[in-house]
Amino acid sequence: MLGCKYAIKLMKNNGGSIVNISSRSGLVGVANAVAYASSKAAVRNHTKSVALYCAEKGYKIRCNSVHPAAILTPMWDMILGIGQEREQIIKEIEASIPLKQFGMPMDVAYAILYLASDESKYVTGIELTIDGGILAGSETKAIK
Repeated sequence: MLGCKYAIKLMKNNGGSIVNISSRSGLVGVANAVAYASSKAAVRNHTKSVALYCAEKGYKIRCNSVHPAAILTPMWDMILGIGQEREQIIKEIEASIPLKQFGMPMDVAYAILYLASDESKYVTGIELTIDGGILAGSETKAIK
């Protein structure tokens, strides 16, 4: 919130792009991470509100959010463990991702670069999901 507040003050005369980082957890409920998911959902809604506010004021400021999931960063270390166990858990998780692999930090960086650049001059208020297809659908099992 404060980042947007001060960025708008600095950008309102010349325009620019604000890119907020949320998470897949900001788009769906997460039973064992209620506070985290709620805070990421707040980032999502705040971004949309800022995008509309800037447009209404006539500022040439775009505001979008990025929602990564299954990006192989140190945040996963506690879940993945070490050694052979880590490799097995990675394989199991990757099997459930439609693109069958974890994303890498550069995948998120390139999305942010697009949203920060003039190439996205007509894009504001969106949520860009970077998740290997996870949120495109849900896992279904045959009903017997």
